Amino acid sequence: MNRTFRTTGAATAAAAGLLLLSACGTGEEDQSVGGGHEGHSAAASSTSESSGAASENAHEGHSEEGGHAHNPDGGPAPEGIEEASDPTFAVGDTVRVTADHMPGMEGAEATVSGAFDTTTYAVSYTPIDGGEPVEDHKWVVHEELQDPGEAPLADGTEVVLQADHMEGMEGAEATIDSSTDETVYMVDMTMDGMEMTNHKWVVESELEPVE
Repeated sequence: MNRTFRTTGAATAAAAGLLLLSACGTGEEDQSVGGGHEGHSAAASSTSESSGAASENAHEGHSEEGGHAHNPDGGPAPEGIEEASDPTFAVGDTVRVTADHMPGMEGAEATVSGAFDTTTYAVSYTPIDGGEPVEDHKWVVHEELQDPGEAPLADGTEVVLQADHMEGMEGAEATIDSSTDETVYMVDMTMDGMEMTNHKWVVESELEPVE
């Protein structure tokens, strides 16, 4: 009778031990699964944030390229252009720009860096680098056209640009939209935090004195 009791007690203790081990194992598995899920969530969140940042950067780059941004340094005036003998605004004068050729341009203060007498054209063209067509670009001067002949050229005339104001412009075929014989100026100015020197071009009617 006593022997039977001891055997039963030992069996009960062994069963309890197995149950305890099983419970511990299950807890560890649950913790492992939970940890893996948390790690996956963190990784997914990080991937999502990285993708968002990359997408935003790509969008900004595309916007800038699609905007046909001007070169900050316009370089010297083209060969053969005639300096204005008595311009309304002399080199060194401070002026206010009323043109809106680019964002941030209208209302900006500028310093005149050159004044010239020539024929100035608004043109439409397709950049040679595959960029989007540009319509009514202001401005290019007669001396920035390839073998243009006598000025002024009539509206609708097909020309080849030698100006490099923007990427893809030099060598592009263009159509003259309009022209003016106003005095044309190069200016130095700051727009949206970007310094531009010898910006080409603004015509006299797009400038006003700063009082």
